Amino acid sequence: MPFVHTLRVRFGECDPQGIVFNAHYLAFIDVAVTELMRDLFGSYEQMIDDHGADLVVAEATQRFRAPARGDELLDIALSFPHLGTTSTTMAVAITRNGEAVMDAEVRYVFVDPQTGAKTPIPADIREKLAGA
Repeated sequence: MPFVHTLRVRFGECDPQGIVFNAHYLAFIDVAVTELMRDLFGSYEQMIDDHGADLVVAEATQRFRAPARGDELLDIALSFPHLGTTSTTMAVAITRNGEAVMDAEVRYVFVDPQTGAKTPIPADIREKLAGA
């Protein structure tokens, strides 16, 4: 079962037509990832401190299905269909009252927070993401 975070669209995230500006969807995803890490590890920073690994976006693709507007509630569902050696692919489904708004695929690479070099996914992180 995917992790789901609900987010209310702020009017400042909309373009002059009153529709969410497309660049904001990546920020919405980032908010949901931060909340997932809070749920799994206490906070994003706690994951880094406890496991010596950070993650960075390597690639993102988005498909826009329907417009979202200011003050609407969006459900952002995250799951991890692929966990590699040093990277993971996260599937994202953003919906409004069950209607598809946007879906995305984001590939993250795990890195050493001190050096920025790729590092294997720590076992505890792998286990928790596999269950998300």
